[in-house]
Amino acid sequence: MGAWLLNLPVVWMSVVILGGLYLFAAALYAIVTALAVGERARAFKAISPGMLPPLAILFAVLVGFLAAQVWSESDRANIAVNREASALRGVVLLAAAFPGEPETRLRDLVRRHIQDAVAQEWAAMARGSVTLTIVPAPLAEALRFALTLGPKGEGQVAAQREIVAAIQSALEARRQRIILSRSSINGVKWTALLVQAGLTLIAIALVHSDNRAANRIVLVIFATSVGVAVILLAAHSRPFTGEIAVQPTVLLQVMPEVGPSGASP
Repeated sequence: MGAWLLNLPVVWMSVVILGGLYLFAAALYAIVTALAVGERARAFKAISPGMLPPLAILFAVLVGFLAAQVWSESDRANIAVNREASALRGVVLLAAAFPGEPETRLRDLVRRHIQDAVAQEWAAMARGSVTLTIVPAPLAEALRFALTLGPKGEGQVAAQREIVAAIQSALEARRQRIILSRSSINGVKWTALLVQAGLTLIAIALVHSDNRAANRIVLVIFATSVGVAVILLAAHSRPFTGEIAVQPTVLLQVMPEVGPSGASP
C-alpha cells in the first residue's frame, strides 16, 4: 500500500479507503444489474448463497493473520524504544560515579543522541529510509569514552562496566527499532486480502442480483466491514509511520539537562 496513504491522518485515510470500496461496490452493482437479464439472470439466481459464508470466513482469517502481525510488530517497536530509553537513563545515572568532566561528557553525548534520534531518525523511520549502515555518532563516542575511563576503586570499576553494558543495550534497542521501522504488510498480502474481499463482493452481487434493494444494502454493509478492516490494518501496518505511530516520548523523558545532575554549569 502506498506510503502517501499510510502517512495520512486516520480520518482522511478512512475517507480514501471507504470511498474506493464504495466506488467499487457501486460499479459492481451497476455491472451485475445490467448483466442480470434473460439467461444470465437465471444463471446468477442459480448460484448458491451457501458460498458466501466460506468466502467471508476466509476473508476474516486473512484479516486475523495480518492483524496479529501488525500488532506484534507495534508491540515490539514500543518495547525497543522503552529499552533504549531505559538504557540511556542508566548511562545518565551511572555517570554520576565519575563526577566532573566525565559525567558532563557522558550526559552531553546521551542528550545529543536523543536529539538526533528525535529530530532526524524518527522522520527517516516514518519514510522507511533509515538503515543500519550509519552508527549513531554520539553513542559510538560515548562507548569509546566509557572504555577509556580510569576507574578508581571497585565502585567505579562496577559503574564503568555497567555504563558500557547500558550503551551496548541502547545500541541494540536502536537497531531493533530501525529494523521494525522497515517492516510492513507486503504487496502480496495486501493483494490477497483485497482480492478475497473483491471476490466476496462479487459473489454477494450475483447471489442477490434478483433483488436490487437487498443487493445494495448487503454490498454497502460488506464494503463497509472490509473498509474498517483495511483501515485498521493500514493504520498499524508500519510501527513508525502515520498518525498512530510509536513516538519518541519516553526518550525525551530521559533526556538529561545541560550540566551534571540536571544543573546548569
